[in-house]
Amino acid sequence: MSQSPTLKSPFLQEAQARGMIFQCTDLEGLDARMQEGPITAYIGFDPTADSLHVGSALPIMLLRLLQKHGHRPIALVGGGTAKIGDPSFRDEARSLMTADTITRNLKGIEGSLRQFLDFSNEQCRLVNNADWLDKLSYIDLLQDVGVQFSVSRMLSFESVKQRLEREQGLTFLEFNYSILQSYDFRELYRRHGAVLQMGGSDQWGNIVSGIELGRRTDSARLFGLTTPLITTASGAKMGKSASGARWLSAEKLPIFDYWQFWRNTEDADVGRFLKLFTDLPVDECERLGALEGAAINDAKKILATEATAICHGRAAAEDAAEAARKVFEQGATQAALPEKELPASLFHEGLPAFKLFAEAGLAKSGGEARRLIRGGGARLNDVVIQDENQIVTQEDAHEGKIKLSSGRKKHLLVTLNS
Repeated sequence: MSQSPTLKSPFLQEAQARGMIFQCTDLEGLDARMQEGPITAYIGFDPTADSLHVGSALPIMLLRLLQKHGHRPIALVGGGTAKIGDPSFRDEARSLMTADTITRNLKGIEGSLRQFLDFSNEQCRLVNNADWLDKLSYIDLLQDVGVQFSVSRMLSFESVKQRLEREQGLTFLEFNYSILQSYDFRELYRRHGAVLQMGGSDQWGNIVSGIELGRRTDSARLFGLTTPLITTASGAKMGKSASGARWLSAEKLPIFDYWQFWRNTEDADVGRFLKLFTDLPVDECERLGALEGAAINDAKKILATEATAICHGRAAAEDAAEAARKVFEQGATQAALPEKELPASLFHEGLPAFKLFAEAGLAKSGGEARRLIRGGGARLNDVVIQDENQIVTQEDAHEGKIKLSSGRKKHLLVTLNS
């Protein structure tokens, strides 16, 4: 599974240069197949919430890159597999969702996918596996597919072994997930000619099972490719923070906050994240990532604007950048605002908004701060705070400062003092 330095297909060359490839079942074989002409490839997204989050951005960017190079991407939404839930590397079983919840979540993640991908023609498809899984007879599935699976081999998958070692165990319902995902691969091969399944590194075992099923039943030559698990330079999992998931939906996360999330990227991650999450040329990403001192902040703003433009559109991204400039960078505005220094350590695990307002002196007590927020009079970086327990972290700071507002006339810059 070593990555060859002599790749010839433009998609794999660029994916490798951007750091998007972790494992591939047969990299040289896939490279040769892609040189023969466009291929069809897919990634699956189960509707576990009504929006995807930043943790899903890399797989979507891989589909986006595939489309850029003239191949045929399929975004597969799991209306069928959502009724089971993927157990891969989870501590416990997912709660089963109602049909109404699945329908609502499907609508939300389809919206997230449409922000990144162009489905205007059949070169890029949005497909729901409920179209075939909901029609399956269990006996027929066992006879056709179940006979092809070795239980001992399934038990050897790392994701399964980890669950079996935990107190929660693994239900038989969840154990079927790998079989259904494999069935998806074969079905997409038969319906649309898909020869490549891509996904996160946690999907390796399921992808390999699908390849084996296609080989056994259809003599198909299929491929699998996974992306690396993305963590920040400090070791945090991408897209997760004390204040919750960084959603791709503007209804769940304001566009300004999405822009700010990327703006607060650690210095050491800028070049890497530019390559993974923007369309900028690789050499430009490397140049920006190599900047030092104050100049790296300009690179962070470019990262924030480019990543936000892909997700929410260029106009919205530029509006967010301008809003940040007005809030944090206009000298006259900052000069007119009082400042309050607070230890940065307060924000390491996150600080509830009502406590922050009390600590900053914009409320005399926690109770007064709660009442202010409930009345809609509190703003964080010019965005109204909806929840008094909203967690505020260092990610909400710009140049080490957080703007707080109480009503229309009382404003304060909180400076994080390390």
